[in-house]
Amino acid sequence: MDGTGSFEVRWIRGFTNKSIEFVDNKTVCHKCGDNICFLNLETKKQNVFQSPGKGIGALAVNGITRMFAFSEEKLSPSIFVYIYPELQLKNELKSSAQLDFTSLSLSTDGPYLACCSSLPDHTITVWNWENAEPICTKPHAGLDVNSLMFNPLSWHQLCALGKCSLTVWNIEKSANIHLMKPSVIELPANYGSYVERLVPTSHTVTEILPNFGLEMTLSAISGLMGEKAESILNKLCTKARLTPSAICWTPTSELYVGCVEGFLLRVDPESLSVSVIFNPTTADAVPELRNNNFQSLSLNQNGFIAVGKESTVHCVQVKGTQINITQTWQLEEPVTTVMYSPDCETLLFTSNTGQIYVSNPTQSDVIVKLLDVLSGDFVVAAVSHTDTNICVSVRDSGVLQLWSTDGICLGSLSLQAEVTSLACCPIAQYAAVGTASGIVLFIDLNREQQPRLVHRVRLHHTPVDHLVFDQEGHYLLTGASDSYIYVLDAKPSKKFSVIGYTVVLGPILSLSVQCIRDSAQVKVLAQCSGQQLTVLSLPTRDLSGPDCVDRHGCLSTLVLKASTYKVPDPLDSCVLGVSEVFAYCQKRRTLQRFELPQNTDDLSSQQVVQLKPEQEVRGHPVGPASLFLSPHRLWLASVGRDGLLLIRETASMERHIELQCHSRRLGGVRSVSFSADSQTVLTAGLKDCSLVCTDIRTNSTGAGKMKEATRYSQSMRHVLKNIFNTENHVLIDLPEWSQASPAGSVKPEESEVSGGGHSVDVTEQDESYNSLPSAPPSHPTWLESRREAIIKEDNEQYSETKKNLKKTIIELRHDIQEMMHENEHLPEIERLEQDEFNLDVEEQRSLEAMVEQEVTRVRNEIQLEILAKCYLRDVLRRECWESLKVKGKAIKAFHSEQQVKNYPLKEPTDKEVEDLQRVHHMRKMEIAASTVTSTGPQQRKLNKSSNTTSVKEEEQGEEGPEAESAAVTGRFSAELIGSNPYIYDQFCLKTTEQKINQIILLQDVIRHIKTAFNIDFEAVYKQKVQELNRVKERNRHITEIMLELNMKEKLWEPGLTLSEQPERLLIVDHSEIKAERYLSPEEKKEEERKKLEEQKRSGAKGDTIRDRALDDMMDGVIEVKKDDILKMEIPAPGFVFTKPDKDWSEEEKKVYKEYEKKNTDLSEEKEKYKKSIETEMRKLQASSMDATKRFDETLSKLFEKKVKCEMAIYQEELKATYLVYSVLEEDEIRNRDLELKLKIKKIFAFKQVTGREVKRHEEELEFFQESYESTVAEDKVLDKDFRKEFFDVRSHLVDALYKLFKSRPRVQKMRTQTDNSSTLFKEQRLCGSQAPDALSKMLKAMEELDAPENIPVGVSPQIWEKFCLVRRVKVESEQKVKVKALTLAEMHAFLQKRREEDSSAQQELKNLYAELQRLHRDKHRYLEDIMVQLLLIQGQVEVSTTGLTADYTDSVLSIRRELENLNRIIRTLGEQKIATMVEYKDFRKGIIKLQWEQRMKGMQIEHLNTKARDIQMLRLLEEQQDYLNKTGRDSRVSKQVSILEKTLSFQEKTHLKSVKWRMKNIEQLNRQAAEKAKENATVQQQLPDMQVTVAERTHIYEAIASEDNHAAKTEERYQEILLRSKLEECARAQAEELASLWAEVERLRMKNFPSLDQLKHD
Repeated sequence: MDGTGSFEVRWIRGFTNKSIEFVDNKTVCHKCGDNICFLNLETKKQNVFQSPGKGIGALAVNGITRMFAFSEEKLSPSIFVYIYPELQLKNELKSSAQLDFTSLSLSTDGPYLACCSSLPDHTITVWNWENAEPICTKPHAGLDVNSLMFNPLSWHQLCALGKCSLTVWNIEKSANIHLMKPSVIELPANYGSYVERLVPTSHTVTEILPNFGLEMTLSAISGLMGEKAESILNKLCTKARLTPSAICWTPTSELYVGCVEGFLLRVDPESLSVSVIFNPTTADAVPELRNNNFQSLSLNQNGFIAVGKESTVHCVQVKGTQINITQTWQLEEPVTTVMYSPDCETLLFTSNTGQIYVSNPTQSDVIVKLLDVLSGDFVVAAVSHTDTNICVSVRDSGVLQLWSTDGICLGSLSLQAEVTSLACCPIAQYAAVGTASGIVLFIDLNREQQPRLVHRVRLHHTPVDHLVFDQEGHYLLTGASDSYIYVLDAKPSKKFSVIGYTVVLGPILSLSVQCIRDSAQVKVLAQCSGQQLTVLSLPTRDLSGPDCVDRHGCLSTLVLKASTYKVPDPLDSCVLGVSEVFAYCQKRRTLQRFELPQNTDDLSSQQVVQLKPEQEVRGHPVGPASLFLSPHRLWLASVGRDGLLLIRETASMERHIELQCHSRRLGGVRSVSFSADSQTVLTAGLKDCSLVCTDIRTNSTGAGKMKEATRYSQSMRHVLKNIFNTENHVLIDLPEWSQASPAGSVKPEESEVSGGGHSVDVTEQDESYNSLPSAPPSHPTWLESRREAIIKEDNEQYSETKKNLKKTIIELRHDIQEMMHENEHLPEIERLEQDEFNLDVEEQRSLEAMVEQEVTRVRNEIQLEILAKCYLRDVLRRECWESLKVKGKAIKAFHSEQQVKNYPLKEPTDKEVEDLQRVHHMRKMEIAASTVTSTGPQQRKLNKSSNTTSVKEEEQGEEGPEAESAAVTGRFSAELIGSNPYIYDQFCLKTTEQKINQIILLQDVIRHIKTAFNIDFEAVYKQKVQELNRVKERNRHITEIMLELNMKEKLWEPGLTLSEQPERLLIVDHSEIKAERYLSPEEKKEEERKKLEEQKRSGAKGDTIRDRALDDMMDGVIEVKKDDILKMEIPAPGFVFTKPDKDWSEEEKKVYKEYEKKNTDLSEEKEKYKKSIETEMRKLQASSMDATKRFDETLSKLFEKKVKCEMAIYQEELKATYLVYSVLEEDEIRNRDLELKLKIKKIFAFKQVTGREVKRHEEELEFFQESYESTVAEDKVLDKDFRKEFFDVRSHLVDALYKLFKSRPRVQKMRTQTDNSSTLFKEQRLCGSQAPDALSKMLKAMEELDAPENIPVGVSPQIWEKFCLVRRVKVESEQKVKVKALTLAEMHAFLQKRREEDSSAQQELKNLYAELQRLHRDKHRYLEDIMVQLLLIQGQVEVSTTGLTADYTDSVLSIRRELENLNRIIRTLGEQKIATMVEYKDFRKGIIKLQWEQRMKGMQIEHLNTKARDIQMLRLLEEQQDYLNKTGRDSRVSKQVSILEKTLSFQEKTHLKSVKWRMKNIEQLNRQAAEKAKENATVQQQLPDMQVTVAERTHIYEAIASEDNHAAKTEERYQEILLRSKLEECARAQAEELASLWAEVERLRMKNFPSLDQLKHD
């Protein structure tokens, strides 16, 4: 079709509110998809302009010059400049932008255009669009630029508005040279005050440097260099600023800037000053503007127009710093943009919801709604195939709109649901709409101004993706991702009833239908997956019989014939033809045509037929694409993400016609629809908010195809005419959808919709609609309702059978339970397993498998969680425990809370060891070198006067070791670990390398201190462990004694805490786990094996007669020990218990006396033994107490040593910190030095460039000055030679001609009177670029003066013609002089600015050199002034000696008692004054409280009045009014009572069932309790025998253990005594050695620091 047809856009609708501008005084234009729409404000007529390139990107309009420019949407886009209304291309600008343009702007006073490109270069370019040449370019200047705006008074100023910045670019011109210079506007902080950067102040030259080095810049501290570093530091060190949102130029070339935070600023681009005009945070701010964010600003004669967040627009007048509102407009919708027409007579308002309002403030304040097209993306659009040919569209907001053939919005209906699909019926004037919640809505379109909802049905739980009617309107088919296809009767007379459904394999990707009139069939093509197609055949006859649909609504195979096909490649879209399938394959990016088999009767529904493409042509460059077939089946339309609409003939798909109808970058085309005559195409964009109606035009060769399409349309209209008349009348008579509709319906609620359209609320059915506050309950689908009805019917039909079955099941269960109960009492050999009573083995196995699967899943999750925790444990243990060479632990005192911790240490790394060895080697070489160089007498003399390390080492070598002063070295670590010979003297640290080496040596010293302390710590720790073992041994003896004495006292048993044994934290004991331990099968087997071995071992011991006799006679021992004397008892004679005293014989009395004597002796011996063991117990307790106290004293000494170590470590760390800071400071100084040198280099290069430019411009200016002077001289020559030209004319005529020669038309005045295009910006600056325009206007005005009626009397026509030629030459010469004068002035100004830049660069260079010299001087002073650490004796404080001399010349000697009395009186008076002030404060507080209560009462009165007024103005609903009027109240009450009675009866039935069920449970529990009681009785009978067995085994084990341990304990006691004696001798020797050392220390101290008494004695 590429040679026979084309497209013509009829109309386009849509509104994005992103760019709408005045193109002249009465016309506005805005971007709509890939087109530009022009709207006439007077006639409301819209015109469409199609882009000549690939789409439309940025748009710029200048209403004064009637020019508009736009960019393409493609790689390397061009910019097109057009003039309105001719729509003539002025020029095409080929830019260097790679992707896109973010903003365009046209100047008012010249042919200039500014553009800002996007990624990657972000370049701002100014073009001369007449010559298509860029005059100046600035790369990387538009990084965050949103819009550009020329100054209407001068194109030399261009304002760039960024996301958080504001920049004014000054375009400087000199002849043909242009330069862009930025002026960045420093906006105030976000709270309205001016911003101060967080950078340090510049360093001032002082003789005394600060204690902590020089003050450096942040760049020197951070080490960042270059321009990017400066930008990073500026962002990091600058407080948050105001965010600009809108700008407008003033007639004084100033800027009004509106901010998102509600501030209004005035900016002077020349001085870069910013003043806050309006601050919403102040108390005196205008209340109406407090919540205004100034989204848009437009200048007018009295001030400016401001737009805020709400639907209110204010006209604001500014006088100095005062701001007043002079006029306010209130609109229906929130306004986002406001602007004046070029003649300042028409005011335009736009809203983000798609409304455009117009007002003429000079005539009236009436606001007229010009356009109401709504905004938002179109979801789907379709053309009605009835006689009206209206278009139906649905937006993403759920609004359905009707459009006429001319693009006029006829009406709308708000569905308040998320719509997914749409289809128009061919046999009635209605549309079917599918929603995201699976509902299909039927909308009556007969009343175009008020469409209405007449029916709804819910078919799916998923979104309805596809809705299609067949061509003759027999069926409506729906498809969704749930694989269900529903068939509905499309006739309104059948109430849109659901005929049935069928299920396909997989989600439905596309659905198309064809009605075959010859065979009376409707064929349906469903794409179920990428490669599988299903073709369904339905007869056109009535399908309501039982042989067509089963009870559940599934279509029978008798009426529904299905065929399955498979294609080689996955498809994205397909459409069904007569006997063929057209498809689009994104994988191959081709359109394919498949031929369907003619005879499919022999094929089964399960058989899959392979299809191969019969024809394949190239498709869209960007996919995926969708296909649509025209009604007459001869044209195939395809649309894709590239925004192209392609139409080709189905017979020959190679040729096609195409149209770029939607934006490629915004997703391309969403949907396409053909009209009934196939000559109009309606397309909806995916995200460009546009709806395009296009006509297909053909030439003479394609006229036959258009006629064929028309004939098909007329034939279908003739066929469907009768049925349309019948069904449409039925549709009109259908009531509006209400609660009386079929089941599942919900009563609609009317609401207002913008645009005056009707509204219906279907959100109760559409749960996906995101504007609802809460989701309503889900309603059943048609299939679910039908299944519920079938179940209800079956329940009613088979109720008796179900009851009998339930009864039988209950009896069977009862019998099985009795059998199971009987089985439990059978012998084990006769007893059946539990699973043998299971009647449903398969169900049991499935449940067990399900349980096992769930257990496996949970076990895997737990194992993974345990594995993750184990990994985390291993990592923590490896990093924080195992990596430590010395683990951190503590020692706690026995009798106090004192605690001493050691130093955890890690193993030094290889790098640290290597660095330390390197430093040691270096220091050895330095010491050796200093020893060699110090042999000479002059060097020795010099070294004696110096304080270097080498001298001290030499003196130590010659004179012997002498202790260095700790006050000078700044540390006393040498007293702890000895002196390190490699440590530098702190007075000699000059270089950075020495400081780094000193830091390494100090770290080594710290490590040695910690290591030495840890050695002592380990010794004390072992001592505590020994003491604990001794205390435990003593406690064991004490426990034995207490058992003998039957004493019950609590023993003191010390132990090691967690801090003393931290490794215990890493081990989990079984006692810490509260849950029952889970044993694996392997662990259970191991436990059983151990139990069996224990039983075998105990059985092997046996039970001999000797052991039983020994136990009976002597408690299991051969001899009686003295320890058992307390247990001995003398048995009394037998006659004592059998005879009274008087019947005893002499022999018996003698025996009894002996018995009493033995008893007395035994009691005395028991008492002696008891006292002895009590004394031993007290000694053991005292020994434990003394030993632990001695250990506490040892721990106290260790704590004192820890304090000294901490002091030494802190001293070394402090010195190392000072050294680190010094090294960092030197690094910062080097960075600052490098930074200054880079700046000097940069400024020097810039200075050279500016110097060359100044010299070049001076030469050009001198050359142009000569040219200008010669032109002026030539002009003067023309004036002088005038009389010579007319020497043959009489003198009075020459005088008259000379006056006419000097006269000039008033061009500027004429231009002002004729050109009223700008009334606000009147004063425009003249420049050389406007010279051709001024010359043409001057010559045009000279034509009036050259007219024949202006010939003076007496002058012939020949002389007049000659005179006119001479005057024209003179005028051209004067104009040339003016042009050169203006150019010369521009060159002078340009040269002056370059000179100023050169001088400022020279001055900055001097400042940088001075700062560099000052930095070098300060660096040397800083390196020479070394910071050292000194130790002072405790109690000695070093203070400044200045100001300590007291002057007592003005003092008076007074009596102390008098001063005390005076102070007492002063205190009393002060207390009285304070009491008075407190009383005054309380009284004042009461007054304030009363005032507050008064105000509160007033506010309560006002609140009550407001509440009363609200009650009076309260609007009641009809239901509430009916309730208050008591209309139908009795019927409602009776209805509620009946509902409550039914509820109560139902609850009673439920309660009875619950009681019966619980009674059964109680009986079962009672049976189980009886069984458990029997088991407990059996176990209770066996308990005594088991207890006797346990007691016997316990006694045997204790006897064996006591015999084995006695000998070991004796030997251990002997070894302890020997060790104690050795330790006492060692302690005695150490005490003597310490005494001698203390005496030596005292002698040395007196030698070094003699006392005053000794000095006096000497």
